[in-house]
Amino acid sequence: MYDEITIDRITGEHSALIMPRTEKDAQSQAARTRAHAEVFTPSWLCCRMNDDIDEQWFGRPNAFTIMDGHTWAATPTPVEFGELNWRDYVDCLRLEITCGEAPFICSRYDTVTGQPLPVDSRIGFLDRKLRVVSENTTDYIMWRKYAYRALESTYGFEYQGDNLLVARINVLETFAEHMQARWGKEPDLSEIRHTANIIAWNLWQMDGFTDTSPSDASVKEIEPMDLFDTLDEPVVEKAKPCMIYDWRKRRPQTYTSLKGNKGV
Repeated sequence: MYDEITIDRITGEHSALIMPRTEKDAQSQAARTRAHAEVFTPSWLCCRMNDDIDEQWFGRPNAFTIMDGHTWAATPTPVEFGELNWRDYVDCLRLEITCGEAPFICSRYDTVTGQPLPVDSRIGFLDRKLRVVSENTTDYIMWRKYAYRALESTYGFEYQGDNLLVARINVLETFAEHMQARWGKEPDLSEIRHTANIIAWNLWQMDGFTDTSPSDASVKEIEPMDLFDTLDEPVVEKAKPCMIYDWRKRRPQTYTSLKGNKGV
């Protein structure tokens, strides 16, 4: 049922195998929806929902964007924090569940049209963190330090391996594009490796019903039940909980332990 994605299986003659949803034909999109209940969220709705989260954090609306129906515009001046601390915003834990291509995390392209979005118009919660970093740091070393922290506080999980790969690419490219926009340079190899390590921990493959990897254990078929039936045996056999990383405490932990964190 499960098969590992390897470089030779997605490059060369197979290079078109994995692609963003907007590049798939309508038939393929419909098939994914039927087979995996796969849906997508339009970018304007991602913006509105992230706005709602930020309204709670800041205690006021329109901290980052001004919505107009199904469109938005970024606020033209730096984000105001008042008595709040911008570093706390960067460190605030955010998680996109069943993240697909990670449209709530980063918005490199419009999820409806596929058109690229300029860095200063992006609305993902990582985009917002990186905007705050760019607006509040004056030298490259400080920018990189807090850009890494923005990544470290950004999490997402996805069931489908191909979607997860696209999501990880989007997050890596988002880091690079914000660096390019702020400093006019691309990350070097050591910075790419450091960023990729954070992403490998923070965006992972998981079954959201069991908090385990889809390929870690077989899942029994669930028989139809009536009102008075009970499950005598667990649905998942020999499944191990997914591990993530606490970057502040510098140690691995189970995803389940993160679920009770009020910062998420």
